[in-house]
Amino acid sequence: MKLSRYTDYALRALIYLAASDGGLVSIRQIAEAHGISQNHLMKIVQDLGGAGFITTTRGRRGGLQLARPATEITIGQVVRHTEGNEPLVDCSTCRIAQGCGLPAVISEAREAFMGVLDTCRLSDVARMPNAFQHLFVVQDRP
Repeated sequence: MKLSRYTDYALRALIYLAASDGGLVSIRQIAEAHGISQNHLMKIVQDLGGAGFITTTRGRRGGLQLARPATEITIGQVVRHTEGNEPLVDCSTCRIAQGCGLPAVISEAREAFMGVLDTCRLSDVARMPNAFQHLFVVQDRP
């Protein structure tokens, strides 16, 4: 299974927020730290906010932060939200679909994959923020 760039960027943003120790962070800071488009990240942040993963504060002293502790957010929750529940294979036009067992195998594999992601928390993947903190310089905004 290959995760979309959307999911990749969402996870990067959440890891950055987890590493920032609850401080407010700007979209610009995350985009610059990862070298990704600020406009694209804005859409992702809005989606993550609507899903309850992050909170946003508007205004000059505003920014983003996790909506709940990183220990309470699983990677599986994020991936399910960003990837949706689309099947990995589309068998609708396949001539052997009626008697083929491959969709069931693929579905079982996907559930196993998601099961592993459900055991991993955001705090687990951001567990060594000191190792990359220098990459994510969180500066006070003027």
